[in-house]
Amino acid sequence: MELLPVFQWLEATAVGTTIRESLWLFPMIQCGHLLGLALLGGTVLVVDLRLLGWGLRGEPVAELAGKLQPWMVGALGVTVGTGVLMFLSEALKCYYSPPFWYKMGMLAVATGFAFTVRRRAVGLGRGRVTAVVSMGLWLGVGFAGRWIAFY
Repeated sequence: MELLPVFQWLEATAVGTTIRESLWLFPMIQCGHLLGLALLGGTVLVVDLRLLGWGLRGEPVAELAGKLQPWMVGALGVTVGTGVLMFLSEALKCYYSPPFWYKMGMLAVATGFAFTVRRRAVGLGRGRVTAVVSMGLWLGVGFAGRWIAFY
C-alpha cells in the first residue's frame, strides 16, 4: 500500500489545517508534547536507575515501578496524543523525513520493550542490562524526535 496519499489526506484534514494555520496551536501542542516526554522520561529513568542499583535503594523495584506506572502510562498517552496532533499539521514533512521513521520505529520498540521485557525485569527486581537497553531506546526516541526539526 502506498502511504503518500494517506499522508496527504491526513495533512489536509480540518484538524491538520487548523493547527498548521494557527499562530499558537502548534507551539502549545508542542509544549504539551515536551512536558509529556519529560514526565515519561523521568518515570522511565527513575525505575531504570533503580534497576541499576543507583538511588532509592530502600525502595523495592517492583513497588517503585508500580507507583510510577500510572504516571508513565499517562505521560505516554499525552506524548502520543500531542504527537499525533503535531503529525497531522505536517504529515508530508514527516513522510519525507527519515528521522520521523526512525522515531516511529524506536517508539514502537521502546514501548513494546517497556511493557514486556522491562516489566518482567522489574517484577524480578533485577535487570541491569534491561535498564541500559530501556534508557537507550527512549533516548533514541527523543534524539530522533529532535532530529525531525532539523532534517
